[in-house]
Formats: sequence, C-alpha cells, structure tokens
Amino acid sequence: MKIAAIDVDVQKTFTPLCPQELPVPEGHLIADALNEQASLADFRVMTKDAHTPQAPWVVSTHGEMFQPVGLPEADITWVSHAVPGTDGFELISGLPAPTEYDFMVFKGVEPTLHPYGACYHDLSEKCSTGLIEWLHHNQVTRVLVGGLALDYCVKNTALQLKKAGFDVFVNKAASRGIASATIQEAVEEMLQLGIKLAEDCAHLRQLLKA
Repeated sequence: MKIAAIDVDVQKTFTPLCPQELPVPEGHLIADALNEQASLADFRVMTKDAHTPQAPWVVSTHGEMFQPVGLPEADITWVSHAVPGTDGFELISGLPAPTEYDFMVFKGVEPTLHPYGACYHDLSEKCSTGLIEWLHHNQVTRVLVGGLALDYCVKNTALQLKKAGFDVFVNKAASRGIASATIQEAVEEMLQLGIKLAEDCAHLRQLLKA
C-alpha cells in the first residue's frame, strides 16, 4: 500500500502576499502542515495553476468575478492570477523546490480551459493530466490532500481522486478556504462521498491507522 501527498496550488497568488490576485486568508501559513503531511507519504505531488492574463475568463476587478463566461470549459470569471514568471505563480515559502516533487501538474495553461481539479485539464473531465495514471503506475492507493483553496481546487481534486477509486484524506490544517459558507458546503460534499477529513496531522495519522 503506497501513499501520495498532494500539494494543491500552494502558490503565492492564493495568499495575502498577492492581494490583487486571489488571496485566501492565511494561505501562506500552511507549508509546515503540508511538509508534515508529506512525511507520511511515499510520494509527493505538486499542482500549480498556470494562466495567461489574456484568457477570456479574466476580468479587471474582483467585483466582476463569479459571472458566467459562456465557454464549455471555463465556467465563471476570475481576475488574472498565477501567471508564469510572476511572484504569484511561485510556491509559498517553506515548500520544496518544484524539482524535488515526484510529479507535477500544471492546470489551465490553455486559455479557454479553467479546471479546478488536478486530474483533468477540462471541466468535462475527458482530458487527463496523467495524475491518476501515474498514481496507479506507482501502486498508490491512498492520497493525502492539502492546499488552496479548500472550497475549490482542493475539493475538486479530492472528488476526482475518490471517483477514480483512491482512499482520499483531506487535511484541513494543510488547507485554507475562501469563505465559511463554501468551505462548509465543500466539507459536507466530500464527507458524503466517503472522503475522510482530518483536523490536523495528528488526526490524519489516526485515520491512516484505522
């Protein structure tokens, strides 16, 4: 039985370090919990958003966000974020260098695609990123998920992995979310599908032994 830890989109773009992008409260404070989580795993995976500022779903202000885009694989509008070459694209301090991870996924490189989960390039979940296949190839059966944001990309990654047959654990201490209402909705949705929610790494250890 192999375990993989997945650091979902733990980029400065999703922290208060980049207030003009998509700052998640306390998003820059989860490196230690992610590193502790990774110590329980055989493999470590990193995912990153990678978006052009010219994508058709990009809007100029935060007040214009969450509006329908009208594209089949990009659902709503967002301000520009996670642009390669900017500070926002970089991982938060305290995490390994990208080349120290065992597998990397870059999401949303195509301008008309804005996926949330790490397993597919498209919202229709037809075009694989290779993550599921890589995990199967390495005989991984359990995945430990943390990152940003809990109510969007962490949730969707966890749901995709659960549907693919993995035993999925989401570590709340290694994650942060955008809003209390959507966080609660995400937690309830994950629990209903059999995903295990850990309060912290100590609780995660207990769940893994159960």
